[in-house]
Amino acid sequence: MYLVEIRFECFADTTLTQVEYAINQLVEAWRANGQILGKEFPVMQHDAEFRLRALCPEEDSLHHRNHSAWAKQRIDKLADANLTRPRLKILGRDINSEASSPVLPTNWQLIYTTYVHTCSPLRDGETMMPVPLYKLPATFNGDHKALIKWQSEWQACDELQMAGSGAVEFAALNEITQVDSVLFRRGWDLRGRIEYLTKVPTYYYLYRVGGSSLEEEIARPCPRCGNTDWYLGECIHDLFHFVCHDCRIVSNLSWDLI
Repeated sequence: MYLVEIRFECFADTTLTQVEYAINQLVEAWRANGQILGKEFPVMQHDAEFRLRALCPEEDSLHHRNHSAWAKQRIDKLADANLTRPRLKILGRDINSEASSPVLPTNWQLIYTTYVHTCSPLRDGETMMPVPLYKLPATFNGDHKALIKWQSEWQACDELQMAGSGAVEFAALNEITQVDSVLFRRGWDLRGRIEYLTKVPTYYYLYRVGGSSLEEEIARPCPRCGNTDWYLGECIHDLFHFVCHDCRIVSNLSWDLI
């Protein structure tokens, strides 16, 4: 991923309220389309100029051709706040983040995230490299806001269960491990939408902990269809020990037993 500095200049008198609204609306449009990554984007004022820094999947993530209709509209609306169109400066590659996939997946892909990942939740199944969402057809309403929202909620649940937060931990764990949870159903439906739009088999990662023994864990069936022949023997990417092609689910051996 790349760190980008984005600058806006005032070309006439304006107010901070107008500036704040115009910039934040554009930032939200970029985020909903997967063009910038993360959740917080502080904006710094220096005289008549406003600057912010953001992580982008690629050097050209904020190129005009990658904008959603909403982002294009918000760029046009900057003039209402007497702001110029954004000027971009690539500061360099972020050495602590993952490189994005240079090509779109063709064999298979999956929805996968954890609370420590800032990148796209869609991965190339062959390489596990994140796939920039703006390169895909929009999932709903012109962008990928629904998928970004699902990712934020999954990460929040993951962080709670990793922190061991008492009763909240078990509620959060249920959302990311059970096929009857609201979070699973939404994510699995989004998976199906992506598969329909891209024509590429798309899988959903189902987190797994618990279990009483390794033998029973290996023999456990797919929790959605009951398929008992989904254990692979050898794991994929050191992560996935189970694959159900009918349900489009991948899962791991319980982390408690490895």
